[in-house]
Amino acid sequence: MSTATTYASVSQRTNVYAEVKMLEYAEPILVLEKFADVKPLPKNKAETISFRRPIPFNVEPTELVEGVTPPATQMAYEDVEVKMGQYGSVVEISDRVNDLVEDPVLNDAARMAGEQAAETKERICWGAFRAGTNVTYSPTSASSRSGVQDTVNLNIQRSITRSLHSQRGKYITEVLSSSPNFATEAVRQGYVAVGHTDLESDIRQLAGFVPCESYGEQTKILHEMELGKVENVRYVLSPVLEPFRGAGGSGGTDVVETGGNADVYPVLYMARHAVGVVPLKGAGSMSPRIINPDQIDKSDPLGQRGIVGWKMYFAALILNEAWINRAEVAATDLLA
Repeated sequence: MSTATTYASVSQRTNVYAEVKMLEYAEPILVLEKFADVKPLPKNKAETISFRRPIPFNVEPTELVEGVTPPATQMAYEDVEVKMGQYGSVVEISDRVNDLVEDPVLNDAARMAGEQAAETKERICWGAFRAGTNVTYSPTSASSRSGVQDTVNLNIQRSITRSLHSQRGKYITEVLSSSPNFATEAVRQGYVAVGHTDLESDIRQLAGFVPCESYGEQTKILHEMELGKVENVRYVLSPVLEPFRGAGGSGGTDVVETGGNADVYPVLYMARHAVGVVPLKGAGSMSPRIINPDQIDKSDPLGQRGIVGWKMYFAALILNEAWINRAEVAATDLLA
């Protein structure tokens, strides 16, 4: 049974009225979608959505014969499909809260619901994107997650970017804007790496690290959580991108551990078009709901209940395994 927010559970303020601004509150939390291909779920369509991509042409050299037109190259496409999931949450607020308490309950509920929706989406993305098949462990001598006990280093980054280059992974040159539509905005080219904020100290120690505040006016910041860049990789960190606690090796040197084993932090290095999402923006993606108390209908003839809630259809997937590579590393224990 759901539990309503009642007069007894909050403190005082009068005449609460809240506009729904959930998307605005959600935006600072959303990191992963900025670097993904986005495709809204069409209304009144099936629950499976497809990302369609062209199959690359054969690049084997073919010498022309004088006066003979070569055979035409045919365009071919393939679909990458994902089944949509539906997610949502609701907060019930009584009329006594609306009339008598001092806190702006509806506004606070709208803000927290927006943050909840964004973090729900971010966690689903994180689960999908970190499940890729390309992985590099630290130390590189480790053959599985259970052997991870060293922090990120420049050789790991260079090994991964070499692989992205060899697989024709293109630099990210634009990201999803913060506007409520599906527009993009240009950024300085580079690969993007995302990971947990616990890794900040280790990334700052990498040779050649440049903090984002030193970029200069010509380089646009990718996200407010961008930390900086190392060579051709820009790092964006978020506390939502959780590690695998206690999944690494034992006996590590001064690293964060759980139960005597190193915590394993995935760092995702991504090229353009590596991943896809349905974005938490626009009318077709996330539907905020708010009903003030005193709204009378058959189910609530005295107008005693109001709600703040959200509902969305969402899916996240890897579009090209060759263009995303996961480093699994430990994080330095700063108090060791």
